[in-house]
Amino acid sequence: MKTMIKNTIKKSKLTKKNNPVSYDHFFERSWEESWTYIKTVVDVVREPVLILDKDFRVLTANSPFYHVFQVEPIDTENKLVYDLGNGQWNIPDLKKLLEDILPKNTFFKGFEVAHNFPSIGHKVMILNARQIHFKKNDAAAKIFPSIILLAIEDITEMMLIAETLASHTFKLEAKLTSQTTKLEQYIKKLEIEINGLKNKL
Repeated sequence: MKTMIKNTIKKSKLTKKNNPVSYDHFFERSWEESWTYIKTVVDVVREPVLILDKDFRVLTANSPFYHVFQVEPIDTENKLVYDLGNGQWNIPDLKKLLEDILPKNTFFKGFEVAHNFPSIGHKVMILNARQIHFKKNDAAAKIFPSIILLAIEDITEMMLIAETLASHTFKLEAKLTSQTTKLEQYIKKLEIEINGLKNKL
């Protein structure tokens, strides 16, 4: 991360000022403080979160991400998000969200994605993402690289419960319908027998 910051600073026109060293130090320190704050906030979030750079490479992830998706930092950081887990994150819907929808809207929320992961099986996820960046004409944009926060809510268990309830409700409705039909048939039979008895009287 520090290497990326230093390379960005070297390319900045601000280093051409009278005191380039102090500018380098100031902006590097400012970005590191901002980065520490962002990472601290992300670390306390319960849901899995990825922090990506503008090219969709993983800068870091929080503990829930590593736990839920059973991966290690060494196999995650500095990797293209689509290459994570031997390509298991190369999900067409995710690609569309990051490359098509996000650049036009700066954020998206509540997108449901279902995917079969080789190591952890079928997962249903709700994706939320936001770009954090300065405007292009802002001098700080040359110093502070844009990042993407990608939050992943695993709703697999909730969906399984919902499907179980739906299945149970369907079976209950079918049983009630069957019982109602039998009851109606029994009532009609009784009506016929009663009418028959009346005619004999």
